[in-house]
Amino acid sequence: QLEDSGGGLVQAGASLRLSCAASERTFSSYSIGWFRQAPGKEREFVGFIGWRAINTNFADSVKDRFTISRDNDKNTAYLQMNRLTPEDTAIYYCAAKSSQPSRDPGEYAYWGQGTQVTVSS
Repeated sequence: QLEDSGGGLVQAGASLRLSCAASERTFSSYSIGWFRQAPGKEREFVGFIGWRAINTNFADSVKDRFTISRDNDKNTAYLQMNRLTPEDTAIYYCAAKSSQPSRDPGEYAYWGQGTQVTVSS
């Protein structure tokens, strides 16, 4: 089970850090992906971090502004979002899958409930 948190309403240029907390002690063996869905749009890939935290990957639209980290001792992953723009407004979801991470949301077995991020201009 995953729980997303940390969303909110911010102005353009601000930063937010989202958290993804897992209840499973096996969290360290899962890769974590972050996805987002804006109104009227399909869910899109934001970034991922591998289970060993060695590899990360990001969508082109965020790669110079967002970072992902994880603390396996706390069973938590983080999405740090900097220099937010109104185009980043969406519901953000974390997801978990075993083995290697992926950009394909269909490969993730476990999902958080989502947290709303709204960026005003």
